[in-house]
Order: sequence, then C-alpha cells, then structure tokens
Amino acid sequence: MAKAHQIVLGSNWGIRNIFQSLVAILTTILVVAAIYLTQEGEQWSNERNKLHSLSKCNLFSGKWVFDNESYPLYKEHQCTFMSDQLACEKFGRKDLSYQNWRWKPHQCDLPRFNATALLERLRNKRMVFVGDSLNRGQWVSMVCLVESSVPPTLKSMRTIANGSLNIFKAEEYNATIEFYWAPLLVESNSDDPVNHRVAERTVRVQAIEKHARYWTDADILVFNTFLWWRRRAMNVLWGSFGDPNGISKRVGMVRVYEMALRTWSDWLEVHIKPNKTKLFFVSMSPTHQKAHEWGGTKGDNCYKETDQITEEGYWGNGSIPSMMRVVENVIENLNGRGLNVQLLNITQLSEYRKEGHPSIYRKQWDPLTEEQLSNPKTYADCIHWCLPGVPDAWNELLYAYIFHR
Repeated sequence: MAKAHQIVLGSNWGIRNIFQSLVAILTTILVVAAIYLTQEGEQWSNERNKLHSLSKCNLFSGKWVFDNESYPLYKEHQCTFMSDQLACEKFGRKDLSYQNWRWKPHQCDLPRFNATALLERLRNKRMVFVGDSLNRGQWVSMVCLVESSVPPTLKSMRTIANGSLNIFKAEEYNATIEFYWAPLLVESNSDDPVNHRVAERTVRVQAIEKHARYWTDADILVFNTFLWWRRRAMNVLWGSFGDPNGISKRVGMVRVYEMALRTWSDWLEVHIKPNKTKLFFVSMSPTHQKAHEWGGTKGDNCYKETDQITEEGYWGNGSIPSMMRVVENVIENLNGRGLNVQLLNITQLSEYRKEGHPSIYRKQWDPLTEEQLSNPKTYADCIHWCLPGVPDAWNELLYAYIFHR
C-alpha cells in the first residue's frame, strides 16, 4: 500500500514537472514572439513614417553629400553597356570624386536603389526614355544600375528603327529599358540618330506620330527635350519635308518650344491610358560652359573643374526660366485634363555639379585639330555627364516616384 502511494506521488511529481516545463516553454515562446512583433511593429512603423516623410518631402531641394562608402552604385568598367561618350575614367580622368556624391533632400532620405525590385516592377513591361543625348545618358545610367543584377546570358541589347530605338532586355523578367532618339519630340530634320548636325534646324511642330508609334504601348515613359531648342528662332514647317507646297516660317525659341509641347501633350491625352502608363518629364539639364558665371575666369569652362558650386540656389544662364515655365504650364494643363505627368526637376540639383561633365575625358568622334590640342578647353564637353555620376541621382529620383509616390 505504501509502495502504491509512493508511485502515485512520484507520478504526480512527474506530471507537475512536465507542466512546469511546458509553461516555461510557452512563456519563452510568448516573450520571443512579443519581442519579434515589437521589432516588426517598430520596423513597420519606421517604414510607414519613412514613406509618409517621402510623400511630404520636396525631393528636389537638398544638397550633395560626399559618400565614398555607398557610392558609386556601380563601377564604370563593370557596366557592359557603358557609352564611350560618358566613360570619363576610361578616357583618362584621374580625379574620380565626382562618382562619390549622393543627393540628399533637406527633409528626407531618398530610398536606396534596388535593382532587383525595379526589375520585378518592370516584369512584362516596357520603360522607355524618349528625347535627346542627355536623356540617352540617363538611360545608360539606368541600364548600368540594373544590369549587374542580371546574369550575362539573360540580358541583351539591340537596336531597331534605323538606329533610333535601343532596347536593353532582362530576359528572366521579360522587361525592357529602352531609349528612343527624338531630340525635339516632334518631327525634325535632326531625327537621324547619327547624322543630325544641320546648319538650319527645321521642325514640324504638329507632327509626332512618326516617333510616337514606337512608344505607344510603354508602361513607363520618361521624356525630355530642351538642349536642341536653345537658339533664337527655328524654322517651322507646315507640310512634309520635300513638299514644294509646304509653308515654312521662322518662330522664336519659347513660342516654338510651346507649340511642340502642345502637340506632345495632345498626343498623350488621346493615346495614353492613365491606369496603365506612368509619365515623367525631366526638366532642363544645365550646362557649365561659362566659368565667370560661378566666379571663375572669363573664357574658361568646366575644363579642369574638380569642385562643386557651393552657392545655394546657383542658377547658370544656360538654364532658361521661361522655357521651364512652358513645361510647367503644359504639364499642369495635362494634369487638369486627368492625365498625370510628374516633372522630375533635376535642374537645380545639377546646377551645382560643374565638375561632373566629361570635359576632355571622352571619346572624340572627329579628329582633333592642332589648335584644339594646344587649348583643350576649346573641345571640353560641358553639356553631358560622366557616369557613374549625376544622372544616377536623376534615376534615384525616378525610382522614388515609381515606388513611393
């Protein structure tokens, strides 16, 4: 009997131990879960606050911050499709600090560029850059930003439409990032992607369909046009090229620019599906061709420049406010008609970067004369931008709008 009682007591003791162990395990699980959920909640809250901050932030007002730990976002020599027009390191530039600057808005931080996330967003889609060589530079930047995330056998580049349309494709995602050459957006006698230097530029301000048929079904469209309009007046043609009955007239710069952008906006309103296509317009890219504008020696330009302009709000004479207002008015009018176009206002942030141009460090398409060789600043390119460099920031802004706006 005593033995049976002892067995019962031992059994109860064992059950109690098991119960206490289970309670301890459950308590541990609950504590760990609470910590995890708290951390997740904090992370979610931080992400929510970050997104809220981004939505309220003026992304175009800020400063350049030196960051040689995170930047550049890619290496020039590792970009398979780098352009010799923009490969400054390859063509002898030794001061490479232009690659290490990050754009920092005053009120927030730009989201970190995630190539895989962008390619996933572009799955089965087309992103098309349309415009001039500056927009082509932004396209090259975008290709360089994403292509390292794509295995060599799963990416390709091809050119169609007589060289006007360049198509980078990430096969795994069935995604394309393209550039279409249309420096004035509307039809002109400068539409050949190679032979476009003409003595007298002529535009058909009411004709855009020849170009537009190549980007009608795009999912993201990024437009620009400014540089090629910078002349006092331009020939405007009503009628076809070669038509003896065509009417031609000289029209002032701002007015002809507005006429062309009205044609562009009317085309968008008729052909673009707002629930399918995101639309962006990149503002004028500044040039640094007159050093006296930033306090340098008269007659000099961006040649040998290695520092930025530090004067906040600096604005060079090469950027024309009246042209900017035309763009803003056309876009505002389009938005009022129910078609949202986001203006990527890259002008001010790029104004500071006088050291970011290729200068003499690029491929020269024509042989240099003895006079040029003896005075390098005469052939310095102070219009385009070295890569990696300033256009990467433009694409970080584009990325922020695609994902967070």
